[in-house]
Amino acid sequence: MEGSHFKRILIATDGSENAERAASYGINLAKAADAEVDALYVISTQHAVTTRTVKSWSEGLEEYLTNKGRAAINYVEKLGKEAGLEVKPTFLKGIPADKILEYAQENNIDLIIMGTQGLTGIKKFLIGSVAEKVLRHSTVPVMVIR
Repeated sequence: MEGSHFKRILIATDGSENAERAASYGINLAKAADAEVDALYVISTQHAVTTRTVKSWSEGLEEYLTNKGRAAINYVEKLGKEAGLEVKPTFLKGIPADKILEYAQENNIDLIIMGTQGLTGIKKFLIGSVAEKVLRHSTVPVMVIR
């Protein structure tokens, strides 16, 4: 992949099995392209309005998501270390798709790699798809791993 257009790759992770699979693809591609790697976990505030009414539950949820994010980023860093790559870890709060797109634009990302849960039907309608929103609105290439 010498001369690759991918100089900086963003691996957006949520710690799921598909996100781990995407991280593996991302690290392998970064190694082949001699690219820098950023790992991003977004602590979702999408449902914060409904959880704010029960403060202790809201704090517990945020702590849980923070711990989940730390584990997800650690996994990407471990893969990077094994491949001889340094991974820049980043944690943000907000609406995941929006934060991924903002991060990519503000940090000169050339490729976004992420997993998808493969939701269909009513689940997709109710929950929405972060990957789909990123795909629809990204100005840089997006690789979605299922």
